[in-house]
Amino acid sequence: MADKDKDGARSASSSRERQGREAYAHRLKRMREQGLKPPIAPHGEETARMTPEFTLDCGWGRLVFAQTFDNPESMISALSGEQPDRRDIAVYVRDPHVLLANAPQELFLDPSHTFRLDLSRYRASRKSPKGFFIRRLTSQSDADAINRIYAARAMIPVPPEFFWSKRDARSIIYFVAEDEQTGEILGTVTGVDHMRAFNDPEQGASLWCLAVDPVARHPGIGEALVRRLAEYFTPRRAAFLDLSVLHHNEQAIALYEKLGFQRVSFFSVKRKNPINEVLYTGPETDAAFNPYAAIIVKEARRRGIRVEAVDAEAGYFRLTQGGRTVLCRESLSELTSAVALSICDDKAITRRLVSAAGVRVPAQLDGDASPSEIAEFVKQCGRVVVKPARGEQGRGISVAVSEPDEVKAAIAAAKAVSEMVLLEDYIQGEDLRLVVINYRVVAAAIRRPPSIVGDGERTVRQLIEAQSRRRASATGGESRIPLDAETERTLREAGYGLDGILPAEVEIAVRKTANLHTGGTIHDVTDIVDPTLVKAAIAAARAIDIPVTGIDLMVKSPRQPDYAFIEANERPGLANHEPQPTAERFIDLLFPLSMPAAARQTMQKERDGGG
Repeated sequence: MADKDKDGARSASSSRERQGREAYAHRLKRMREQGLKPPIAPHGEETARMTPEFTLDCGWGRLVFAQTFDNPESMISALSGEQPDRRDIAVYVRDPHVLLANAPQELFLDPSHTFRLDLSRYRASRKSPKGFFIRRLTSQSDADAINRIYAARAMIPVPPEFFWSKRDARSIIYFVAEDEQTGEILGTVTGVDHMRAFNDPEQGASLWCLAVDPVARHPGIGEALVRRLAEYFTPRRAAFLDLSVLHHNEQAIALYEKLGFQRVSFFSVKRKNPINEVLYTGPETDAAFNPYAAIIVKEARRRGIRVEAVDAEAGYFRLTQGGRTVLCRESLSELTSAVALSICDDKAITRRLVSAAGVRVPAQLDGDASPSEIAEFVKQCGRVVVKPARGEQGRGISVAVSEPDEVKAAIAAAKAVSEMVLLEDYIQGEDLRLVVINYRVVAAAIRRPPSIVGDGERTVRQLIEAQSRRRASATGGESRIPLDAETERTLREAGYGLDGILPAEVEIAVRKTANLHTGGTIHDVTDIVDPTLVKAAIAAARAIDIPVTGIDLMVKSPRQPDYAFIEANERPGLANHEPQPTAERFIDLLFPLSMPAAARQTMQKERDGGG
């Protein structure tokens, strides 16, 4: 009996130990799958199941999953395989100090925070997106649109065929936000399933490349994309959704924290390369430059051209390479003569010169004409544009006015900017800007007036202020919608006032002018612009004899040859024309020897061949 009692006691003890081990294993499993604490390093069978030394090609570079590597040497070897113009990222690095100590000249610690969303606690929003919807990537045009947004956000483009080849992949997923009315792609996000990628025992997932078109009008696009990705991974038994965000991106961090993401102690390591240079060379010394000067300064530095800030606030800088020095104010340089500058400064003279060169211009009248002459001119045209003969950034311009009181008020507003005022036949259509550098069109873009979309709750004033904040954020503070008489006039024509409520999904323009500085948006059309429009822009530039200019045409469509010349800008903004290489061509003009040899040879062949 005693032996039986001992055997029973041992059996009971063994059962309790087994239950204890199972309970511990269960707690450990829950902590790994659902906990917000840093994961415990895998071991035993879990290590064996993981794909060793795993990297995932994302098109813009590879994700190097550090938890699948046994030692720093093998991880350094993997990162050394980074391809040109790509950005590899080693993620989940537990001991970055050890990794960096083994390759201090090649690697650096990425100044980004890692945030994690516990999917077991995530709750979907009760609100549905308004004016757009989220769907998976389904076509080649989606891939092209994603690259357009990447370029606008200074992100690395991905070969379109790569997106298309991964449309049915199990480890990588692409979502896009599509405008319900226009079909335009407004934003994108990428998700990576760690379980399907490398048998992650922690059942993780991660978010990459969240990007929203800077000219998108609808609010909440970024949040909707993040939520869709979380709701995609939740039923697939993913425990968490991680992301990496630069430490100073306060707007993005605020969004993630609003959705329940919490910061976790993981680190990322990258290679020192030209793309990553701004992340490891310390803060820029030219932060005071506006976006139009900054885009040129960055391209100059990339080529090893010395940059001296003369007056950063006003956009003045000096570029030096070898024995050549050029003083610039944004895209206006010493290569533009004083005569060309004075021609562009006077819109009446500009019109006469380009008209003599065969460029089509609208009918025009001097604002100092008699009241009867002005009345007759307005009667013939139907509607007119009133603008200062001298001025820039859309100041003092009134569009599509016809009533005598409106015309009189518009002339007074224009005279506040310039003593000389012009009345011009209003040509209905789209505002096309062509950037001409060295007598070649390097970018073409449709500029559209700012508009707002109602939500049935906020006033027109509140909607304008919100849209103005988004435009300012997207352009470094350069684009804002003024709440002035021109905005109020445009709203009256649409049947609204500043304090009225705009019904949900109703869209109205808030200004007639498409100038970027007054809230307008810019949309690249370089690849589809009609050759007649290109020839007109080049002819206008040659008539003025100006090496860098922005030629504005009013067109029915960028695909059609019909146009009317509006004006020439001697200091066109080279920013916001992504993905066109405007800054590159500007530096080519100023410092042709800084161009790669192959590019110089190609340009010479084109000139010799009359191209």
